[in-house]
Amino acid sequence: MNTTTSQTPEPEGPTRPTRLIQNEATTEIPVHLLFRDEPEPRPVPLGPAVVGSRAGTGEQPRLRRPTQAKPRPVAQVDPDLVERPARVLPGAAGVFAGTCGAAGCLAASWWAGVLPPLVVQALRLPELTGAGLGPQQWAAYAGAGALGLFGFGGLARGRTGRAWVLGLFGRYRGSVRRTGLLWVNPLLLRRRVDVRLRHWRSEPMPAADGSGVALRVVALVVWRVRDTARAMLGVEDHETYLRECVEAALARIPVETPGAGRGSVEAAGDALTRLVARDAGAIGLEVFSVRPIRVEYAPEVAAAMHRRRIAALDAQHRATVLTSVVDSVEDTVTRLTMRGLVELDDYERKALVKDLTVAFCSGRQEQAP
Repeated sequence: MNTTTSQTPEPEGPTRPTRLIQNEATTEIPVHLLFRDEPEPRPVPLGPAVVGSRAGTGEQPRLRRPTQAKPRPVAQVDPDLVERPARVLPGAAGVFAGTCGAAGCLAASWWAGVLPPLVVQALRLPELTGAGLGPQQWAAYAGAGALGLFGFGGLARGRTGRAWVLGLFGRYRGSVRRTGLLWVNPLLLRRRVDVRLRHWRSEPMPAADGSGVALRVVALVVWRVRDTARAMLGVEDHETYLRECVEAALARIPVETPGAGRGSVEAAGDALTRLVARDAGAIGLEVFSVRPIRVEYAPEVAAAMHRRRIAALDAQHRATVLTSVVDSVEDTVTRLTMRGLVELDDYERKALVKDLTVAFCSGRQEQAP
């Protein structure tokens, strides 16, 4: 009786070594290549690693997520410092009060008997025996004089494009944008500010291009005062603050070198406008545009960059001439062979190409000024 024993079929082919790493972004690394001194391969625990792509394999790298930079804090002024209209009266009220004060002084002088006779006759006042300068007369003088000074002293003329910022004992009391003859409390401190649309042409300021080459930039800034309270009381000098904002923006935004395209210049101007408008808006200034109108290299690098630019233009000219010569030679040889005028082997073709190249290059050198 024959007994058949079942045997497990052995896999065909050689046994493959244990894989160490295998995924969609890596290749197979046999363990026995890493540990050749070991008699048998054994798995080794490895932590996760970032594997870059290899050229020509189609593998995609695993990129780290970029960390976002912390936003720069924006300058802020006292939130309660906001422009509001001040309480003023028409100029007629001040004229009336001043006239009443002057008339009161004249009446007190007539009452005291110190008014000259010629004035009395001119005003056709009845003759009155003067009572003298007593306490009552001095009180009448004081009241009438104060009323006259208060009335005439508060008269002001409001002009188009001008405004006043009023303050009393260091406290903001409002702004006046009205025009014409006005009466403003004479006890208030007045600060005149220009609220018209203005433009400012800066002096040459330091800047840099995308490669870090030092430049000197003259910028044209179009701006106006939007909030008079913040512009006059929020900073010591709002014009100096605006100038420093433009200088700081030029230090942060790269400006294109002379000769760059119009699109690059416009992009740099838009970036400068946004940055300066954000910084100057905190003190009540409205910036419409910041445009570089003159860009030149700094004196310390001007000579070197000039030589570099000339070399680049010369290289570009040489490349253009060479391309034109090669096209002319190719066109000439193609026409001669296609029309059957000549039959050339490789040696004769090379000789013809050489002679035509020399002839065309010599002709272009003679034509060049």
